[in-house]
Amino acid sequence: MEDNFKHKGRRRKLVQTIKDNGIKDPNVLKAVGNVLRHAFVESFLHNRAYDDTALPIGEEQTISQPYTVAYQTELLQIKPGDKVLEVGTGSGYQAAILLEMKARVFSIERQRKLYIKTAELLQKLNYHPKLFFGDGYKGLPSYGPFDKIIITASVASIPEELKSQLKIGGRLVAPVGKEGHQKMQLLIKESENTFKTENHGAFVFVPLKSGTNG
Repeated sequence: MEDNFKHKGRRRKLVQTIKDNGIKDPNVLKAVGNVLRHAFVESFLHNRAYDDTALPIGEEQTISQPYTVAYQTELLQIKPGDKVLEVGTGSGYQAAILLEMKARVFSIERQRKLYIKTAELLQKLNYHPKLFFGDGYKGLPSYGPFDKIIITASVASIPEELKSQLKIGGRLVAPVGKEGHQKMQLLIKESENTFKTENHGAFVFVPLKSGTNG
């Protein structure tokens, strides 16, 4: 994938934009600066790839706004070697950000066409998460527990199956609320049955659907 002078310049500008909007973690900013976002959208959208906006990726899905990706990632407080479950692989951009931060990424996608397309793309870009075609609501119980869990689509409430797959001391980030308006929620698991809950900024995500498609 070509990464020309123009792409690099627009990526630097994007990093500055999300920094100006409040993202402070230098490792998150560095990851956004390293990942070729234009590789994750169709060629006709390359001129918009480094705008701070969501873009369509097919199958009624979007690649999230870079600020939103950075916001969720910053809340996770990623450390090298963290075992992270991503619910909703989508374009693969969020997984690439996590991998740039040296996390071990396990990601689930329910749309078969998107799963196949994204698996091929990530391999081509030399990113190697463990990808699964399946129902994100169920998580990956046989691969848990996880240090961190990120849900990249909105839920009315955080599924109990996912909460059970989080390590004690682990962090789970998800947009929670009704369709069209969610709060970014952070859960910190304090014991097997107790969680500290924090609500952060307002966002709009497409809803997480159960089951698989394709």
